Amino acid sequence: DKEVRAIFLRLFAQLFQGYRSCLQLIRIHAEPVIHFHKAAFLGQRGLIENDFLTKVLNGMAFAGFVSERGPPFRACDLFDELVAFEVERIKAEEGNPPKMIKHVRELAEQLFKNENPNPHIAFQKVPRPTEGSHLRVHILPFPRINECRVQELLQEGLARSQGAPPATRGDKKCVVPAGPPVGMF
Repeated sequence: DKEVRAIFLRLFAQLFQGYRSCLQLIRIHAEPVIHFHKAAFLGQRGLIENDFLTKVLNGMAFAGFVSERGPPFRACDLFDELVAFEVERIKAEEGNPPKMIKHVRELAEQLFKNENPNPHIAFQKVPRPTEGSHLRVHILPFPRINECRVQELLQEGLARSQGAPPATRGDKKCVVPAGPPVGMF
């Protein structure tokens, strides 16, 4: 699973290398708007006639990509590092399948670590049902709900949440690396 995701991560990093140099922050409105110059991106890469990439850039998914990843100050991730710093490595690995596979496995390992930051916490497997358990009838009646107790629990929860500090994500924001300009490709 992670290796397939790593392959797609590399693919999109290759497709969008240099996209940050074609972003423009427009500050006319109260909220800044990020605009992507598709023609400049395709022209500098010599891909104006490429129907596939043109359709990708015109799609709603890419518009969401630009609005989410366009801001210059946000939490960076593995994709940002690939686009900014691994351009030469990805290029060099194109003719060398063993190196490419090694890089894909490294990326898969990083994806796994990102999703499982505490590998020492083991997940208990659910035991298989015993043989013939499906034949036994053991349906318990649904318990009656005590409305007074539900209200008490709601009030306790509200009281606790009003005194608690607001929840924040642990993402550390930084200036997103621009990477090499589009003209390099």
